[in-house]
Order: sequence, then C-alpha cells, then structure tokens
Amino acid sequence: MTDGDDTAAIRNWWRTSIIDMKPGRIAFRGSPIEELIGNVGFTQMIWLMVCGDLPSREQADLLECALVAGVDHGPQAPSIAAARMAATCGVGLNNVMATGVNMLGDVHGGAGEQCAELYFDIDGRIGQGQQLNEAVADALAAWREVHGKIVSGFGHRFHKPVDPRAPRLMALVRQAADAGTVSGRFADIGEAVQAEIGRQRGTPIAMNIDGATAVIFCELGFPAPLSRGLFCLSRSVGILAHGWEQMQQGGRNKGPMPPSFLPFYQADRVD
Repeated sequence: MTDGDDTAAIRNWWRTSIIDMKPGRIAFRGSPIEELIGNVGFTQMIWLMVCGDLPSREQADLLECALVAGVDHGPQAPSIAAARMAATCGVGLNNVMATGVNMLGDVHGGAGEQCAELYFDIDGRIGQGQQLNEAVADALAAWREVHGKIVSGFGHRFHKPVDPRAPRLMALVRQAADAGTVSGRFADIGEAVQAEIGRQRGTPIAMNIDGATAVIFCELGFPAPLSRGLFCLSRSVGILAHGWEQMQQGGRNKGPMPPSFLPFYQADRVD
C-alpha cells in the first residue's frame, strides 16, 4: 500500500454526511454553523442533524410538544432515582446524566419505540388492504404472541384513568392534521388501538405518554428506533435538573431507601 493509499484509508475511516469540519469551517448538513446560530431553534437542529434537512416550523413545533411532554416523571422513575443517587457519590454532572440515561432500556424508556413498531405494523397491514379495526386486532394478537399481554403505550401504574399528557398531545396532533402538517393516520391508529384494548378488557384504558409521543414520531416520519433516542433526549433534561438539584441539596452515598430501612433478608432454603 502506498503512502497515498494510507492517507485515503485514514481519511475514509469515518464517513459522515452530518458535519463538514476543518480549520475555520463547521457545517452541519451543508449549512455553516454561523448561519444556523440565531436562525434555527434547538428542535429544528435536532431534526436537521438526524434527518438531514430542516423541518417546517409546524413540524418542529409538533416535535417540540413531544419533547416537552417527556422531560420528567419524578424520582420514582428509575432513571431519575439513579441519577440522584449518582449525584451523592462524588461524580461529575456528566456522570450523573450518563447514569440516568443508561437506565432507559426496554422496560423503562423503550415503550415509545415498541409502540411505534406496533403502529407501523398496523399501518403496513392497512396498506395491504385490511380495514383499520381488522388490522388493529390482528396486530395486537401478533404483539401479544411475542411480548405478552401488556401493550406498550397504553395503561399507566400511576395515572388512572387518564395520563394528563396524552390527551393534550393527541389534540395537538389533530390540529396539525387539520392544518395539513401531518396525515393524522397514526392518530387514528393510536386511538383505534386504545379502543380495542379497552374493548377486549371490558374497561377503558388510558393512552400514556409513550403511546401519544409514538403517534407524533410516526406522523413525522421517524423510524421506530428514533422514538427511543428522541425520548432519551427529552428525559435527559429531567435527569439534568434532578441531578443538579441533588447536588445543591447535598447528601453522601444516598441509596434507594433511608439507612433506617433495611432490605428484607430471606435465607436460602433447601427443600
């Protein structure tokens, strides 16, 4: 291999269409940073970085609604609790945030992605000729074969009978659909899933924030895995706020319960 080949191999080791960066130049998706600063908002910048183009103002506004809705759910949420515990252990704020974000997995934090996958499955069945209600029933049956009876995006252990975030988000989706910003078909799908689950269980069920934000992300054309990534961006705001608050409050080595309460000890038994 020649020196020229070595240089090309080094330059091509990472290939990106996201940023063009060299001395004196920083451009994101072809737009110089100095033209973006002061002219686009943070939500627009997220869209530009992820999707490659700038959204319309209306698209950015709807995405921002989803991001605002998901910022926090209190210290009883594992991600927030973990961040606050980390803040009492002498680590930096970046480590506090990483601790919280790393708690966002399939069970806590992944419901939006899973719900988006369900919505896309239903949309695909409709595209193949099924009616909405038939597609919903078949997709739910397929979902439960893989995941069990709990359907991500619906029901909430705290907010009964209504998650206060979901109706507001769905109303904003309907407004956006009326204005032509989105199609509204995923709003139809989400509400049909909610109705079918309620019918099957014999009592209404709440659409939760994951079900509502999944509607928004699908309406805006984001692939399902980005639902989780965007939720992580949103929840990182709450993680930052709680971590910083805990640092101001102080405390050392705070665990999940006060030291006067000890875990229940159960000796191993051999029958």
